[in-house]
Amino acid sequence: MNIPQTSFPRVVIIGGGFAGLAAARGLEEQELQVVLIDKHNYHTFQPLLYQVATGGLEPDSIAFPLRKRFNDVDNFYFRLAEVNKINPDKNTIETSIGNLDYNELIIATGSTTNFFGNKNIQKYAMEMKSVPQSLNIRSLIIENFEEALLTSNLEERNALMNFVIVGGGPTGVELAGALAEMKKGILPKDYPDLDIRQMQINLIQSSECILKGMSAKASEKAEDFLINLGVNVWKNLRVLDYDGKTVTTNGEDHFNAETVIWAAGVKGKMIDGLNNECVIERAARIKVNEFSQVLEHPNIYAIGDVACMSSEKNPYGHPMMAQPAIQQGKLVAKNIIAKLFNKKQKSFVYNDKGSMATIGRNKAVVDLPKWKFQGVFAWFVWMFVHLFSLIGFRNKAIVFLNWVYNYVRFDRETRLIIRPYKKKNKFSFRDKL
Repeated sequence: MNIPQTSFPRVVIIGGGFAGLAAARGLEEQELQVVLIDKHNYHTFQPLLYQVATGGLEPDSIAFPLRKRFNDVDNFYFRLAEVNKINPDKNTIETSIGNLDYNELIIATGSTTNFFGNKNIQKYAMEMKSVPQSLNIRSLIIENFEEALLTSNLEERNALMNFVIVGGGPTGVELAGALAEMKKGILPKDYPDLDIRQMQINLIQSSECILKGMSAKASEKAEDFLINLGVNVWKNLRVLDYDGKTVTTNGEDHFNAETVIWAAGVKGKMIDGLNNECVIERAARIKVNEFSQVLEHPNIYAIGDVACMSSEKNPYGHPMMAQPAIQQGKLVAKNIIAKLFNKKQKSFVYNDKGSMATIGRNKAVVDLPKWKFQGVFAWFVWMFVHLFSLIGFRNKAIVFLNWVYNYVRFDRETRLIIRPYKKKNKFSFRDKL
């Protein structure tokens, strides 16, 4: 890896997401050698991936180079690699570019899509956990309409314009709302020779309400917003299978759709090497104590989505969201510094700052600890919070200007097929010509 030897303790951080970045920031300017490892050389602001997928933003406006964030920090090193295994007994990790020893290890690998063992859905459905996956969705959406222009088969055309989003959490709700706005104001202008009214947007939720983690009022209002935008909201319906053309459910309703976007669950992104006693197998999360230390390994910490800190209040761990990850990252950095100076570590207490989701133009729901509100004001609050949370002045400025332009013109000008996406179950329309 070509990491220089030093007399300072070495802290290795695996993952440059919200948790890993917060931990790295907290260890700045300390008498430590910090090594951050990630398979991408950038941090992704995941809450806005759906806007990349629907042509609202370009990917470089929600991504920030990790090296740039730390290029003036002494004793900090970044390596582009994948970590394959942890060896707790030897205090080493095995990566795609070599092995590295550590004094303290922070696992912040985040989460990945959970298909709950359904191989067909995993093969044919689309995921949206990374920038490349969002670009794939954007390309596929546009390619579907280009192909719909070329077919005279009504059934095939309807399937190409039928979109199924599985999962009624914030990701699914925001994506459904964005697609509905494209249907309302953008696609009719791009494709005047298609009857865009035939486009169907189906949001499928297995439980009795969408936005299950939010208040009943937020859930009810979000559903009203979606229905008014023309989204078909299906509740108490579970997707059982998808063969690339037909979505099979546990009810009588089935959907012929060329595009299924899976937003129904996540699980921790695990790394080999830890004992089975340290891992909750179903959720793929690592068991940690109140200091975020992995059980039986006091010099290994796990934070963010991959960690499960069980308590009486949260028996299944904290929500797999940005705020718990950021707060854990900040505290772990302080605890490592305290530990190295033989001071007492602090227990983690999650400060729930609330949750929010946007359903489209002038439509959002916000649940704060003391206030809950919906509508236009909630939409402005949502925009301010997300804009403020982006890294880098350039990203903030670009996103703000894009939002202003899109609002004034009711347009999304980044609906570009930069790299064509070919589904696994068929050739693209270009191959048929």
